Amino acid sequence: MANTPTHIKAWIYSEYGKTQDVLKFDENVEIPEIKEDQVLIKVVAAALNPIDYKRNLGYLRTFAIPLPAVPGYDVAGVVVRIGSQVTKFKVGDEVYGDINEIAIQNVKTIGSLAEYTTAEEKLLAHKPNNLSFSEAASLPAAIITAYQGLEAVQFSAGKSVLVLGGAGGVGTLTIQLAKHVFGASKVAATASTTKLELLRELGADLPIDYTKENFEELPEKFDVVYDTVGESERALKAIKEGGKVMTIVRSGVASVIQFGVTSDGSVLEKLKPYLESGKVKAVLDPKGPFPFSQAVEAFSHLETNRAIGKVVIYPIP
Repeated sequence: MANTPTHIKAWIYSEYGKTQDVLKFDENVEIPEIKEDQVLIKVVAAALNPIDYKRNLGYLRTFAIPLPAVPGYDVAGVVVRIGSQVTKFKVGDEVYGDINEIAIQNVKTIGSLAEYTTAEEKLLAHKPNNLSFSEAASLPAAIITAYQGLEAVQFSAGKSVLVLGGAGGVGTLTIQLAKHVFGASKVAATASTTKLELLRELGADLPIDYTKENFEELPEKFDVVYDTVGESERALKAIKEGGKVMTIVRSGVASVIQFGVTSDGSVLEKLKPYLESGKVKAVLDPKGPFPFSQAVEAFSHLETNRAIGKVVIYPIP
């Protein structure tokens, strides 16, 4: 399309360090080229993930993501250009997705904290009509992680699950998927005192206040513990005989299932009916959405580890 600019505004870092020190606003970043299987997206909203600030800090430097780089995995926006092999989308379609198939491999140099970004067709889905761009941007990485993680432990109807970190980005969606999509017999989840009501609203049968009780000391045991916070050693004491502990946080414990997400637009399409019916809801942190000019503040909030659901940046001009 003739009206896409050659240079765009983006948040970019050229060296590793604390986000507050290294992330800079740049009004003159070259627009990314698309490959045959990719689309160019006019970004409307983006969501932040812990991996974004871990990348900024240089934790993934061994994976040789070239600098300077623009952070951002989660995107919602409008297709403005399509590659020659793209069949699922056309110019003007509203789409959302996690633009990096594997979180630490072949990561896009221009992420979603930019006016435009690119993504492979297979990583994207059509945005459900009932979701705002902010809600849609909040979902991809977290909901795919929640869904694939439950699948990885063969979670199914009639099983019980304990979600550690129930009020976070992945936790809020794991509760909902376990209950409303997989048909859990019982969903327990941990959070701090003020967040227990949210857990109930999302479908948790047993909200646990981790500031007042140790989940592993409860008499009740679970078929699965889904660990989003890095407590998998304690979690082994909370499973039934033959139960499984799965973590999305790096763990050195041999008997714990270590899970890493693979971005996949087909998971988003599969979950579309649940999103459209309102059975599964996006949970946005109440301090947001943060405007594009306040990306650094948004990262600071995420880095407190106190965010509820997802931290979203909107609108992106």
